[in-house]
Amino acid sequence: MLKDLLSKYYFDQNYNCAETILRAGNEYYGLGLHDRDMIMVAAFGAGIQTGNTCGAVLAGAGILSMKYVEAKAHESADIKPVVSSMMRKFNEKYGSVLCKNIKAQSFRPEYRCKLTIETACDIIEEVIAEYEKQ
Repeated sequence: MLKDLLSKYYFDQNYNCAETILRAGNEYYGLGLHDRDMIMVAAFGAGIQTGNTCGAVLAGAGILSMKYVEAKAHESADIKPVVSSMMRKFNEKYGSVLCKNIKAQSFRPEYRCKLTIETACDIIEEVIAEYEKQ
């Protein structure tokens, strides 16, 4: 499971939520990203450093892009339905995709955003499994 890699990146290597999701996704799904490539999501943590869209959500969209877009998003019939599904599931769970709203529900000082990252992993896996059944 994707979330089995959470501790390796979030706790052992101290990456933020977005970095953890992308690194775990890269390993789990064999996305072929290199360490330097994954730095692009560093600023997404803590809701793009401002409490805005959750970094785990943004990194999840990155995983879906790597899986379903060959060259350009507007040339992919797959990306909109999978990302829409992921966003819908986050909104169903938290009533929002904003870090500041999600954090209010699931942040715990002793393990920070672990619950949100676990939820993101579950949602990403669920979205991919549902989409690939079609």
